[in-house]
Amino acid sequence: MPRCHVEGFELLTRALAAERVHVLASVEGLDDAALTTSVVPSGWTPAGVIQHLALDSEGYFFRTVFTGQSARRLGDPERAWDVAPGSGLAVIERYREECALADEVIAAHAPADEPVAWPEENGSWRLSSLYELVLHVVSETACHAGHLDIAREIIDGTQYLVIS
Repeated sequence: MPRCHVEGFELLTRALAAERVHVLASVEGLDDAALTTSVVPSGWTPAGVIQHLALDSEGYFFRTVFTGQSARRLGDPERAWDVAPGSGLAVIERYREECALADEVIAAHAPADEPVAWPEENGSWRLSSLYELVLHVVSETACHAGHLDIAREIIDGTQYLVIS
């Protein structure tokens, strides 16, 4: 594999790690009520976003799609965004666990390795390598980190990045 591709993959995995930190920092210190209460008209909650990232990004793409493992789900897969009151802190822990499991998958494979279990429900859209899966999850995580930034600012005024 060309050196630049390997270095690019290292940069990509560092970007994923940074976005995961961003997600967790955006909700750090919130109690369960704040994690499971919506502050936006669409109804999602901070814990719902994190559960979506745990189940539909980290678990799904790295374990289910890439390795073919069955990623244990919490409840109905069609309701990944729904988190019951009292479950917010457990969802954050589940996200940390899924990130660690995904890191094990990433460390054990080469960037060009192909996914083994691409689901038919995704139609013709396909990610063809671990590199592409990591890029997709970085993008998904960054998008939702921004959503969490907005929710946190609404909740208590805390801003993840303060530019002077």
